[in-house]
Amino acid sequence: MNDAQKQKAESFLERHQDDVCFLMPNAWDPGSAKMLVASGFDAIGTTSAGIAFSRGKPDNGFCSPDARMDRDAMLAEVSAICESVSVPVNADLESGFGDSPEAVADAIRRAIETGAVGGNIEDYTGDETHPLYDRSLAVERIAAARRAIDESGIPFVLVARTDRFNIGKPGGLAEAIERANLYREAGADCLFAPGASDVDTVRELVRELTGPLNVVMGLSGSDVSLAQLRDLGVRRVSIGGSLARALYFQLRAAAQEMLEHGTFSYAKDQIPQTELNRIFESEL
Repeated sequence: MNDAQKQKAESFLERHQDDVCFLMPNAWDPGSAKMLVASGFDAIGTTSAGIAFSRGKPDNGFCSPDARMDRDAMLAEVSAICESVSVPVNADLESGFGDSPEAVADAIRRAIETGAVGGNIEDYTGDETHPLYDRSLAVERIAAARRAIDESGIPFVLVARTDRFNIGKPGGLAEAIERANLYREAGADCLFAPGASDVDTVRELVRELTGPLNVVMGLSGSDVSLAQLRDLGVRRVSIGGSLARALYFQLRAAAQEMLEHGTFSYAKDQIPQTELNRIFESEL
């Protein structure tokens, strides 16, 4: 930790405490991070899915353990993103790269070492037969993360994520609220329940949660706007791996055009190389 990182962490934490909603897009490598900052964003997150895809790996939790990116490889990519830009970076730390509270605490300490000033810890196990950690363990995992942050001396923003909406069982809203509020009591600075993006559900979450809410957009094609989310009282909006997936869609479409038609119309829409050189050479 250095003074610059501490100052970024303090300002990032203040943004979560203000009554102003902000949009924090997610990058997956230094190039995408620099493009987002050059476009005007003053805080970004990482996307573990996007990072995995860029390494030719499947997203964690949706594949066999042997196919996943390991902790060190993921954190190396987070570190490269943090080093590439001067704005606050929130790290997607998945489930803390382990089941135990000790593993989560170590993930937080390692994330701080990368230069990140915030990070998500989720309660999704990756086991389809038991998809969420038992509540008591899930709470202790967040509490362990909080202790690691407090011991570090840096006001790292702890985001507690519950995947209750994503497991396809009844009672998702009620349990998501209960779990998120328990995580808030355990020390989370911000709460996150992916899968909630419609107006009614978001309104209920804002009303019932005891802490700031992050909503992820771009996952379901919802047409809810940032302005609407702001009016509902959402504090932070992220986009997960949706931007990475959209670019892979364009890549596949271009590949299919070349292979099936032998044409190159995809090249009509591209950023000039001189402009990319300027962006990537700049200190952002």
